[in-house]
Amino acid sequence: MIRSLLAIAAFGAAMVPLAAQEAARQDVPAQAVPADTALRLKPDLTVNRDIVSFGELIAGLSPHEASLPAFRAPALGETGTIQAERVREAAQRNGLLRDEQRLDMRGIAQVVVTRAARRVTGQDIEAAVKTALQERFGFDARGYAFVFDGGAPVVAVEPELTAEPVAIDLTHDIRTGRVLGRFGVPGSAATRLKPVRVSGQLVETVDVLVPLRTIARGETLVAGDLGVERRPREPGAKDLIGEARGAVGKVAKRSLLAGVPLRGADVQREEIVGRGQIVTLVYEHRGLLISMRGRANEAGAMGDVIAVTNPESKRVLHATVSGPGRVNVSPPGGGHVAVVR
Repeated sequence: MIRSLLAIAAFGAAMVPLAAQEAARQDVPAQAVPADTALRLKPDLTVNRDIVSFGELIAGLSPHEASLPAFRAPALGETGTIQAERVREAAQRNGLLRDEQRLDMRGIAQVVVTRAARRVTGQDIEAAVKTALQERFGFDARGYAFVFDGGAPVVAVEPELTAEPVAIDLTHDIRTGRVLGRFGVPGSAATRLKPVRVSGQLVETVDVLVPLRTIARGETLVAGDLGVERRPREPGAKDLIGEARGAVGKVAKRSLLAGVPLRGADVQREEIVGRGQIVTLVYEHRGLLISMRGRANEAGAMGDVIAVTNPESKRVLHATVSGPGRVNVSPPGGGHVAVVR
């Protein structure tokens, strides 16, 4: 029996170099760890809670290990970083890196962590202001804009919340249009602990026509270039165009910037007769048609009444622009009358 045991031991000892030789032939170390035992660090992640778990930082952990808390997350809607070495040290302290395992950092120096959030904008709060004014004071503010003191706030709340902001308290001075109040989002711990304080002014709004793109001087405006927006009424603002029909087909007298309200002085009807241009002067009445050449003393668009000089008699007539290079002299008693100077 002793001789048999010794033979078995000698056979087992011979297996070690044979395994090493086989590993060497395959370019694999004899004690290589399978790839799936290496834990992998994640370069970036988005979390929904105020705690970052190890499973959100490291891939390859067991469900129990993955659920363990690791670091505190950034504030709602904020982004922060965690040094990769700190993640490795924390994993070691919590016994997540066993002897046969390692943390594959893949050249990552730091992990970028973003806290998910829903952003409540100034537009959302303005809607809440108008709703509260209607419900509490019976004031219809749909024709007004709410101008925030110091600019509109942006508030981050929990991403799963869908409720709209509501007024916790609100005051309104109907004489001055001043509004003060605090607002929150139902169910949000963020706004429950720190309600959003707002103050501002209600300003009457009007419809204004704005270019949707930059329009060059001399370019003819078409309906697709223009849009109607509701804007706060500017004190002293005059000649604002509020409808597309007030500008479509007209020509830009200067370069028009996108989003800047259009004024009547910004556009003009397209001139189809130029100043100094030789035009056809037409007189038509009761079957009588007379035409002659004349020189336009001024430029004009379709329908404009301009002065035209007869080059032979040197008399000046007032005629209506009726087409490119054409003007009509109306008969006496009908429309525009030819005037002789």
